[in-house]
Amino acid sequence: MRRADRLFLIIHALRGRRAALPARSLAETLGVSLRTIYRDVADLQVSGVPIEGEAGVGYMLRKGADIPPLMFNAAELEALVVGTRFVRAFGGERLGVAARAALLKIEAVLPPELRERSRRTRIFAPVIPGRHAARGPIDRLHAAIESRTLLLLDYRDVDGRITAREVEPLCLAFWGGVWTLGAWCRLRTDFRDFRPDRIAAIHDTGRSFDEDPARGLDAYLRAADSC
Repeated sequence: MRRADRLFLIIHALRGRRAALPARSLAETLGVSLRTIYRDVADLQVSGVPIEGEAGVGYMLRKGADIPPLMFNAAELEALVVGTRFVRAFGGERLGVAARAALLKIEAVLPPELRERSRRTRIFAPVIPGRHAARGPIDRLHAAIESRTLLLLDYRDVDGRITAREVEPLCLAFWGGVWTLGAWCRLRTDFRDFRPDRIAAIHDTGRSFDEDPARGLDAYLRAADSC
């Protein structure tokens, strides 16, 4: 578990309690040591979270100083739920898992009526087995964008011909049925859009690139707007 997630869960566990929660109980629930809980609580206190208590006694939020939960109106909540469903269906496995985890955290702090409302939303984006594979290597391209990794692609054009393209990946865009990879193509010395489902192979170059302002994301977006 990431430390940020653990700190969130500690605050959530203390919210609304009338009696101190023993550190040992927190440690057992989160699967960490007592020392870790003591350190996390101390860090939360230093950052301004109104936690009272001490080791051997337990912890609780200061009376009258409870941290308000995340609050959304019905329309905002529906937008979050629907957005999560679309990411799970179309965003690749990596983002799909993250979207589901994010929604679980939000629902954990919602009042019961809004939590139930989130489950009744009638806009769906069904997760179809094999859909991720059919849309190409979204997760791998996403990782290359984040790490600025130079990619060598075997790319198939509309007529089925394959060419080798060395590209600097800049962004991914979803067009309601088709993904495109926005990139600087070193072969064409210009910006190009590549469909992930037409990438026959990705070869690891082991090299990274520096994003040059003349051929980076901002320049790509300006060029796209001018088309």
